Amino acid sequence: MSTLVTPFTDKRMAEIVEKVQNGVRLSVEDGVYLYQTDDLLTLGQLANEANLRKNGKKVYFIENMSLYFTNVCEARCAFCNFRKDQGEEGSYTLSGPDMIDYVEQHIHPGVREFHIVGGHNNHVPFQYYVDSLRALNEKYPDVTLKAYTAAEIDFFTRISGLSIKEVLQELQKAGLKTLTGGGAEILSDEYRKKMRVDKANVDRYLEVHRTAHELGMRTHTTMLYGSIESYEDRVNHMVQIRELQDETNGFMVFIPLSMQPKSKNASIMRRNSAYEDLKTIAISRLMLDNIDHIKAYFINIGPQLAQVALGFGASDAHGTIVRERISHAAGALTPEGLTRKELIWLIKGAGRIPVERDTFYNEIQVYE
Repeated sequence: MSTLVTPFTDKRMAEIVEKVQNGVRLSVEDGVYLYQTDDLLTLGQLANEANLRKNGKKVYFIENMSLYFTNVCEARCAFCNFRKDQGEEGSYTLSGPDMIDYVEQHIHPGVREFHIVGGHNNHVPFQYYVDSLRALNEKYPDVTLKAYTAAEIDFFTRISGLSIKEVLQELQKAGLKTLTGGGAEILSDEYRKKMRVDKANVDRYLEVHRTAHELGMRTHTTMLYGSIESYEDRVNHMVQIRELQDETNGFMVFIPLSMQPKSKNASIMRRNSAYEDLKTIAISRLMLDNIDHIKAYFINIGPQLAQVALGFGASDAHGTIVRERISHAAGALTPEGLTRKELIWLIKGAGRIPVERDTFYNEIQVYE
């Protein structure tokens, strides 16, 4: 039975409510309307119902650690403040032993995943990226390697001369278990041209994940919203992910990433509103009916809003992270990480059940 309270909902919203409650897939037009409506509470309740049907009151998190082997990058995406040129002040490229030294200084008991992304550094060969994973895998065999974006995989094909499949197979031999979701930005080639996203195009991003799924990997996927894209661009992005999921069933989670300004001192008007962030979480849940989890990424929207998002369709609170760098190289004002206790507190405060998980959403411990 529905728990929605919608006595003043307009006819268009009522039609969408009926669709969702009867398992009818939403169209692009439906998604755009949901962005246009000011009926945030009905939208949130509808997304909450959809999530409760999938996940009950469980909200997942993981003990993980973000690692960045290099910030040297050939790409010059308009929104990125992380990248550096080779030799520029602040640039770095760590070896496997260098990274192990860093991990030894910062790792905490219970970490079960390394989240690894970085720049497209064409001053080192593909073998460097393989060896980086192998060094970690040999030192920490019980920690899952979630490494590289689809855009990085595409970059590796160019510097190695290998196919997508061959690149992934070489990385799997070194210990790779899953791909991160980054590099998607907005899946529109027009957007990518305007924002100087001079890395994997839309087809290549999707093909990398398709190939990974064919090789038996389950992966993550993202959407970076809040710049020049239209509502229709966002919804079309979700639909392309939904269509690939229909084909492969390889995505575990969708992660909406709220765009950060390039300065911590940026005006509030340069940031996405809480209203927009909550809408995007909720619409993601409703459009992506074939993906189990929507993540509330506290790094970009803050812990408090991430907590509220658990009532707007999100079922994943991400992880401990330890020290996030990409969003914080720009204007993120949030913590660089949270502890297990803080994540449990955050989830329980939303009236939900915290579940510590592994990378693949196998339950490690339920905190009733």
